[in-house]
Parts: sequence; C-alpha cells; structure tokens
Amino acid sequence: MKLFFTILILCISLAGSFIPSASAANAQLTWLDAPVNTAEFRKVTAPQTWKFPQDFGAHEDYQTEWWYYTGNLETAEGRPFGFQLTFFRQALTPPAPDERPIAPSSNWRSQQVYSAHFTVSDIADRHFYPYERFSRGNVDLAGVTASPYQVWLEDWSANEVEPGKVRLQAQTSDVALDLVVEQTLPVLQGDRGFSVKGLEPGNASYYYSLVQQPTTGSVTVGGEIYEVTGLTWKDHEYSTSSLGAGTVGWDWFSMQFDNGSALMLYLLRHDDGTLESTSAGTYIAATGETEPLNAQDWQVKVLDTWKSIKSGAVYPAKWTIAIPKLNIMLQAKPLMPNQELNTSTATYWEGAVAFEGSSKNQPIRGKGYVELTGYADRLDALLSARTP
Repeated sequence: MKLFFTILILCISLAGSFIPSASAANAQLTWLDAPVNTAEFRKVTAPQTWKFPQDFGAHEDYQTEWWYYTGNLETAEGRPFGFQLTFFRQALTPPAPDERPIAPSSNWRSQQVYSAHFTVSDIADRHFYPYERFSRGNVDLAGVTASPYQVWLEDWSANEVEPGKVRLQAQTSDVALDLVVEQTLPVLQGDRGFSVKGLEPGNASYYYSLVQQPTTGSVTVGGEIYEVTGLTWKDHEYSTSSLGAGTVGWDWFSMQFDNGSALMLYLLRHDDGTLESTSAGTYIAATGETEPLNAQDWQVKVLDTWKSIKSGAVYPAKWTIAIPKLNIMLQAKPLMPNQELNTSTATYWEGAVAFEGSSKNQPIRGKGYVELTGYADRLDALLSARTP
C-alpha cells in the first residue's frame, strides 16, 4: 500500500498545451487541481486475470499507479541502512476510447505526470535523507515500460538489466543508491490481487508485492561508498479511488523475517481511532504459500510515540503485533525515530523498522518498513477536494 493521493507540485505546463515561458515555468499546479471527474477512468471492482510481464508496466486507464521499493541493507561490518524509492504516475485525462494515443499539440504536453520519492536512512549516524522529484511523462523525462521492465524519472530508475534482475539507481548531491535486486514471484494481495480499501464500490486497487528479494550494491553517503547486501520489498498498485469520509489515514507494515517468511498489514484508521472493516493483510510463508488476514485476525498495540519537531505530528514509535490464528507475537520498533517526509502535498512517516518475537513458539527476527499517514494531515480532508 502506498500514498495513492501523492502526485505532487508540478509545473502548470504538465497539464497545459504550451511550451512554458520563463514566467509560466514558475506557475504551480498541485495534483489536487487535476480534473476531479474520474467517471471515464476504469474502476477496480472485482478480481482480474494477471499477466506478467505485462502487468509490471503501466495501466493508464486507471488514474493512479505506483511502483514502490523499500529495503533494509547493511555492510559486511553490520552498518545498517534503509531506503525507499517510489515512482508515482497520475493520469490527467483517460486514454482515448479507441485506445489510440491523443496527439499532443506540443512535444511537452502529456496526459501522464510522474513524481518520485527517494530516501536513505543512515541508521548509524541517525540521519534521514528525503527527496522528491516531479516530471511529465513525455520527451523521455519519465515513463514506464513492461518488457523489458523499466520505470524512471530522469536519472532515478528501476531497470531490468537481465531476466529476473532489476537495477535501482538514484542520486542527489548528498546520497546515492545503486543496487541489483533479484526478483521473486509476485504475491497477489487481497482476493487474487483485488485489494479493497473501503465499502464504496470501486474504492479498491489492484495490488501485488515481490518480497524477500536478495539485494546487493552500494549506498553512498557524504561521498563515502558503502558496499551493502540485504532484502528489498516491492509493491505495485493501481486504482481510481479515494478514502471514504472519516478515514483519516493508515498504518502500513511490511515485514521480512530471517526464516524466509514475510507479512504485510494495513490498518485504515477512522477519526475516532477505530479501524475500517476493510483493513487487511497477508502472511507469506517461506514456501510462498499465502494466508489472507482481515481486521479481526490481529491486535496491534502502540507502546510509545515520537513527536516531529518539523510538523508537530505525534507518530506511533513502538508496537506489539499479535496474530493468534498464526501463533505470531511480535514487537516492532523504528531503527531510528526521525524518518518523516515533508512533501509538497502531505507529510507522513515512512522508515526502517526492526521486528522480533515468535512464530509457532520459535524465535523470529526481521526488518521491514512502516508507513504512517494521517497524523500530520487528514487524508480524507485532502481527498474530499477531489470528490466530484
């Protein structure tokens, strides 16, 4: 699960039909100003038949889509890092009914706009490096292909370098990432990849994950290169949807354990603290077998909090997670407190987390990522501006 509301500040030329002048380039357009009428986009209403590698690519008849990588890495000496590299696609208009592309009036005009988030968590130095970028899906500035698989925004990219291997690359003036990820088999979330987010028809997404992906490469911080190994989690999700009224945000957990198993949970939170009944998750055994979970199958208790100096938001910062039907008991804690992103549209926390406890009375440990939204900005309030 990812921020399906997050297509961020863009130059107005992304939606316009002109080549921007110097003055026009400073005009701003947020994704909230994109067309609110989603009637012509396809809605997610039932399970579908998946086709790979085609479904690694873009699905432009749905309004919103993202390709989302997070991972936990360490050097041979045990120095830990976390990373996030996420690419978002937002359609301004649906494809033409006959599926032929609409000829743009200029090479700069595009029906698709892209943004990306890139973060590095330097756990040893307790320093968080968050970045974001935006571009149009034209003149090779950003885009997606299915075969060979590639998603990019300028020089931030995920590229299939050989069958079953994807290279992740991103760099800024402070940090850089250069990793090779070995793809595992897609895990279909929800009902065969049909992931329901609310009770309203169409408030759902198509969603799959690739978990426990062995990863090697380097992380660069302050000009120093660290050779690392670890595990990467990938989510790919697309939809034409929004949160229902009163759902202020969600807590999303991805966990990769040392016994080869993995676990995903998303908790959709109401403003009174209760959970949306469609909150769900999936347990993935080391053999690849999956067990769907619903909101009645777990208990998540917050043990501690952390307050952001920048936003003033108070986030959960320690949890117990109990799943009685699987005989799993866990305690989770961020590897460092400050992993908050202050983006152009919303502020949220997403960072590297450690998990330990027991599974079927055997000790278990692992790492993963947690995303916490709606603590600084109510997401239903943001999304209500887009309700026709």
